[in-house]
Amino acid sequence: MRRYWPLLLLIPVLGWLFCLPRDLFKATPYSTVVQDRSGELLGARTASDGQWRFPPCDSVPSRYAAAVILFEDRAFRYHPGVNPHALWRALRDNMKAGHVTSGGSTITMQVIRLSRGNRPRNLWQKAVEAVLATRLEARCSKDEILALYASHAPFGGNVVGLEAASWRYFGRSPGELSWAESATLAVLPNAPSSIHPGKQREQLLAKRNRLLERLSAKGYLDASACELACSEPLPEAPLPLPSLASHLVARMAMEHPGQRLRTTLDISLQRQLEGLCDRWSDRLSKDGVNDLSALVIDNASGLVLARVGNASAYRERPGVSVDIASSPRSTGSILKPFLYCGALQDGIILPRTLLPDVPVNINGFSPQNFDQRFYGAVAADESLSRSLNVPAVQLLRRYGVPRFHGLLKEMGIDSFTHDASYYGLALILGGGEASLDKVCAAYSLLVRTYIGLESCPLSDRVAVWYTLEALRKVNRPDELDIRLIPSLREAAWKTGTSYGFRDAWAVGMTPDYTIGVWAGNAQGQGVPALTGARTSGPVLFDILNLLPASSSWFPEPSGEGVFASVCSSSGMLASPECEPCETIRIPTRGLESDPCPYHSEGSFLLPPAMEWYYRPHHPEYVGRSKREASAMEFIYPENGSVIYLPRQLDGSVEGAVFHLAHRGVSRVWWHMDGEYLGETAEIHQLRLAPSPGRHILTVVDEQGRSLSVSFRVGE
Repeated sequence: MRRYWPLLLLIPVLGWLFCLPRDLFKATPYSTVVQDRSGELLGARTASDGQWRFPPCDSVPSRYAAAVILFEDRAFRYHPGVNPHALWRALRDNMKAGHVTSGGSTITMQVIRLSRGNRPRNLWQKAVEAVLATRLEARCSKDEILALYASHAPFGGNVVGLEAASWRYFGRSPGELSWAESATLAVLPNAPSSIHPGKQREQLLAKRNRLLERLSAKGYLDASACELACSEPLPEAPLPLPSLASHLVARMAMEHPGQRLRTTLDISLQRQLEGLCDRWSDRLSKDGVNDLSALVIDNASGLVLARVGNASAYRERPGVSVDIASSPRSTGSILKPFLYCGALQDGIILPRTLLPDVPVNINGFSPQNFDQRFYGAVAADESLSRSLNVPAVQLLRRYGVPRFHGLLKEMGIDSFTHDASYYGLALILGGGEASLDKVCAAYSLLVRTYIGLESCPLSDRVAVWYTLEALRKVNRPDELDIRLIPSLREAAWKTGTSYGFRDAWAVGMTPDYTIGVWAGNAQGQGVPALTGARTSGPVLFDILNLLPASSSWFPEPSGEGVFASVCSSSGMLASPECEPCETIRIPTRGLESDPCPYHSEGSFLLPPAMEWYYRPHHPEYVGRSKREASAMEFIYPENGSVIYLPRQLDGSVEGAVFHLAHRGVSRVWWHMDGEYLGETAEIHQLRLAPSPGRHILTVVDEQGRSLSVSFRVGE
């Protein structure tokens, strides 16, 4: 039996070694705490049990540490977790009083008690706490134990832990507390249910001031500082916690409950952005535009510096809780720069290639420009800066919807979940949806690629530079000319307005920042006055004025691309007949683009349909032809197209207006499927209602020239 004594003695040692759980507070729920990039508090949400209990910190501010040790456990730095002298004193005092007046627990023992929940307070539990406290002392440093206590001590009501108490009672972090505030929080856990800022304030004040005097006696603060600290008032009712980036905080609380999360936001800029957006949102709400979202991206890092999910959260309305910045919305024209840049990069166009701007009907899709006018032919960069719809559709037709659909996905705009055929050519005019977050990230990626910080599918710097230059020319909402007023803040920017005036977009870029703004109604109702230029544009430039000015603009990429001779009239590669011409830098694949087809025998001549709409806007245009085949051209319908005829409410077919462009003013005779229909003069338009099926429309002019077009009428 004697030989088993060592093993028997080993049992209590092993029991002591393994008596303490690895994570004392494993089952404790915590608040979700969201901070800015430097650790400043943006906002928080209560823990799942309704308590304000921040996730534990690994350190305690020196003022609070000195105050709580002096008040709770003066020998904390020296004892092994249990203070026999304090226990004996507590036992003696309790026996004299006939009831419990003191527990004699050390801070370490209180940590153990807090970790074990509301156990009965008796001698057995006290003994268990003492044993576990010695084990905790063997595992953790004194500072770690003090941090555990500060993170889990009760501070009255539903406030648990020093950090939550500091924010709730004083509106700032523990490290910013004064001596009086630190002393107040040091004495609160002693009896949080009976003495706290909302109850028995005189007793609380007396306890705090006695502690301050003891701190002064120990040399932590001098007599005058102690007197000033004692004169500080106690806090009143608990304060609300900061509520910045509230939609982002709410989302992070759902996705990562109970964690301390650090964002990329800058709290100073966040406050400024929220104030600006709140003022704009309140102003726009008078016109029925209730929701506004904005964000700012640092192009150097690609990180979001400030973000407003939905402004004026204090104004009750449907949709106020919707985080617009992350919600897919109809894109309107906001994606056009990516098409222009992609077409430049792939050699489909050059920067000022003329694009057709004439009526078109593509299988029933008839895009219109915002002003309901056609311009015949428009330079590609001008088309982008003016955000013309018809040239953009024609360009997408050449570029290819599947290719553009794939490009957008590669740029990070991944909300187009259907295949390309689902969206069709309407993709460039808002036929799909994307979020402000993703759209702005794609614009920032374009800038980051240009300045050499990242790589994206639109990697040709010459193409990107021309895109930025085109967007630099977009008319400002204040109608001021940056060239005439150099002090104005400069940006390359683009607007977008969705069908039905439901979404107003504006995205702007400088070398340093990308700014995005969305305005509208979260629930989707349109507002007639809602446009990107008039609604979101002014907000964008106000945000731009909040930011430091860029020291320089995007420089032209020297040493890249190739130089080529380009027709000054068409913007295309010069043919031998083109005059005048100019030599410009173009993307390398621009050499594969089409040569100018519009010069013949020294004349610049557009096709009849383009000429019809081009001439009124260009009085300098002469345009004459010796080629009879090009004397006239159908504007509508397009050869090989499918058209659909609208019906009235009574079911009758209204018909469609068929339109022909003719260089002269001669009379034209119309025939369909061999049957004579009528004649027109000067303005060649005829309303027809052909039956469903395939048809051939033929016109003949006074000189005997004929032109035919084949089309099909859909059911």
